[in-house]
Amino acid sequence: MTEASLPPLPQIGPVTRRPPVGGPPRTWQTGTVVEIRDETPRMKTFRLSLAEGAVHVPGQHLMVRLTAPDGYTAQRSYSIASAPGEGSEVELMVERLVDGEVSGYLHDELRVGDSLEVRGPFGGWFVWNGRSPALLVGGGSGVVPLMSMLRHHRAAGITQPMRLVVSVRSPEDLPFADEYAEETTLIFTRRTPDGWARPAGRLDAATLEPLLIDGATAYVCGSTGFAEHASQLLVSLGAPVGSVRVERYGPTS
Repeated sequence: MTEASLPPLPQIGPVTRRPPVGGPPRTWQTGTVVEIRDETPRMKTFRLSLAEGAVHVPGQHLMVRLTAPDGYTAQRSYSIASAPGEGSEVELMVERLVDGEVSGYLHDELRVGDSLEVRGPFGGWFVWNGRSPALLVGGGSGVVPLMSMLRHHRAAGITQPMRLVVSVRSPEDLPFADEYAEETTLIFTRRTPDGWARPAGRLDAATLEPLLIDGATAYVCGSTGFAEHASQLLVSLGAPVGSVRVERYGPTS
């Protein structure tokens, strides 16, 4: 998919992961698992082939629904990690949570060839269509929607400046470890690789300030604590409040 064929960037609106008022834009469809990759000991990527297709904008997410034999259902939203394509396949990365009802099933039971019910894509706030510079700041599994943006930037040959900051506890906690290049700054908060120049520690202003891009929209995604810390750093360094878009995730399982 080319930059020109992506939908226009939606207008700023409420930050939400709920389906929009009036119902979702798509009905449930079947996604067949065609590949499963281990990203870290607690994170897996699931590549799905979609029966009806679903073209997304980087930063959007899909709803996943599980239905038990007795009719009980559980559904969760997962950010899309893949770049937009023709819409026939999509990648979701799922972190296994302690006592996670849905994430535990996906990690332990789902196999290549199995099917999932999915719906979407959703999201009109935390999205990037490639028409402006972007500073991406992700903590842990919060890097997933940012990876969709980075992959799109590369695949479409977009020339707008982009920088990515990824903060994780240790090298073993780093998803998509073989995909980062010169646009990426890695932050290890508890343990670094041997010989790493920056000591272990939280993202700070000294690290973030040289990465600022004039006129960029900043996309911050991670836990509530990380998202608040990173967004406050950006504003303190002079980023306009209206240029910082934040997506937080909680203990949804």
